[in-house]
Amino acid sequence: MASDLIRKPSAFAVTPNLVDYAAARAEFSWDAARAALDPLPGGGLHIAHEAVVRHARGDRRDHVAMRWHGKDGTRRDYTYGELDTLTNRFANALRSLGVQSGERVYTLLGRVPELHIAVLGALKAGAVVSPLFSAFGPEPIRQRLVIGDARLLVTTAALARRKVDAIRGDVPGLAHVLFADRADFDALLAGTPDTFKIGPTEPDRLALLHFTSGTTGTPKGAMHVHDAVVGHSVTARLALDLHPDDVFWCTADPGWVTGTSYGIIAPLVIGATLVLDEAEFDAQRWYDTLERDRVTVWYTAPTAIRMMMRAAGVDARERDLSALRFVASVGEPLNPEAVEWGVDALGLPVHDNWWQTETGGIMIANYLATDIKPGSMGRPLPGIEATILRRDEHGHVVVRDGVAEECAAGEEGELALRAGWPSMFRGYLGEEERYRKCFCAGWYLSGDLARRDDDGYFWFVGRGDDVIKSSGHLIGPFEVESALMEHPAVAEAGVIGKPDPIAGAVVKAFVVLRPGFEPTESLRLELIGFGRKRLGAAVAPKEIDFRDELPKTRSGKIMRRLLRARELGLPEGDLSMLEVGS
Repeated sequence: MASDLIRKPSAFAVTPNLVDYAAARAEFSWDAARAALDPLPGGGLHIAHEAVVRHARGDRRDHVAMRWHGKDGTRRDYTYGELDTLTNRFANALRSLGVQSGERVYTLLGRVPELHIAVLGALKAGAVVSPLFSAFGPEPIRQRLVIGDARLLVTTAALARRKVDAIRGDVPGLAHVLFADRADFDALLAGTPDTFKIGPTEPDRLALLHFTSGTTGTPKGAMHVHDAVVGHSVTARLALDLHPDDVFWCTADPGWVTGTSYGIIAPLVIGATLVLDEAEFDAQRWYDTLERDRVTVWYTAPTAIRMMMRAAGVDARERDLSALRFVASVGEPLNPEAVEWGVDALGLPVHDNWWQTETGGIMIANYLATDIKPGSMGRPLPGIEATILRRDEHGHVVVRDGVAEECAAGEEGELALRAGWPSMFRGYLGEEERYRKCFCAGWYLSGDLARRDDDGYFWFVGRGDDVIKSSGHLIGPFEVESALMEHPAVAEAGVIGKPDPIAGAVVKAFVVLRPGFEPTESLRLELIGFGRKRLGAAVAPKEIDFRDELPKTRSGKIMRRLLRARELGLPEGDLSMLEVGS
């Protein structure tokens, strides 16, 4: 059944925003999409104005913008009017603390309302916002704060004590740490005015800094501008079929780009109600939320879908999910069985889509009113030109006379997008050369390998580099290796992603010990614990094997490809660059 086509519905509870895919592509223009938004009174474009202010000053002021569920069962609704007031107060608070326009405000928070208040309030104040994943350990946090020259951090007292206090001295520009879970945060907001005027904002002004990992070097700070809100609006309407009366639940962690683009910005721009649940995954609780809140559009991750598929004693068919009309997934390829499980359990297929931190928003999707090919990422959004570029034996895109060669249908190559869409990142902070290498002959090179079929559907093949995708998170091997090598027993470390039926992949490390240390089980457990302490549970290796040596190139680079092949019993491929003896 995995290859069967799932036909589009014959009838819809709500008329889809995209009914005819071909017509939508033919008629689409970014200029028209931009004109459909509400510019600042003095001109310009601003994310927080589009997401909050225009609704609060219009007929949606009393509409629920955000519905929050605390871990302890607490529930609170925030209207657009209330959210506007609270974000105004936070913007004023930043000004009172001396935070200037363009300075970096970081968040290290879970799914709590203070996150949304801080992000949108900081944007109102002209700051650049950088959300961090709360499961990070001290070292990843330190790196990102230093790279972005953090001025202010919003976190909790517990997270600060465990992860920030010890590294704060390494971030000289960090002038303020605000605790969102203490009375002083409420007092700070209560002591500031309710009104705030957003200053002039050009569309290309820096707004967001999202970190993503590469195969070598430090994390990359992908820079996004206020014009990205055009892409957020379009993708919310067309890829997720969001309407103003929808109840929308994005389960992504706020530290990752999905949690910002679609957990904060996009649903608010549409004027919908977003659901925010502080608790971690629990199948019973998730079904409770879908049923009780009458969620209409649900955006989650393949890992979560697979966990719900395997949850014992929980059956979606016993729940009243009649309000649910669209389910989408992102973060890693969605296996066909998960798409079809949606049909059986929810009465709806799960719609896969594809994008990256660098793209800022959904680029390729399966749409509500189009047929689904289970296992396919779908087709490009209106306004997005995607292709598959041919690569040579060295992994480089083939260019002849200034034109990149495109692959024929069915041929595997590198997935690329025609540069220039509004939510496209505008650089890696402080790394211009690294940014330039992402483009070739007018195309953005995704680093993902894929193929396109005769009907224009795209199919994911694999990563073109060594970045690990685990539960929707991108993990750079170098970052993990560097942390492990801080342990006195470790001489060298090599890290790969090992396939996992739930997470997609888990991090596995191969370690060479220093003289005087023995490869014991107690040391293995100690290293796993050390990794968790330094990097956080989401990034740290789940498995560690000891090796006498690691395979390397003649220049000394660890051949992770070879580690992976040997671990999984795959062909080892070209070994001409392998150091003798490895």
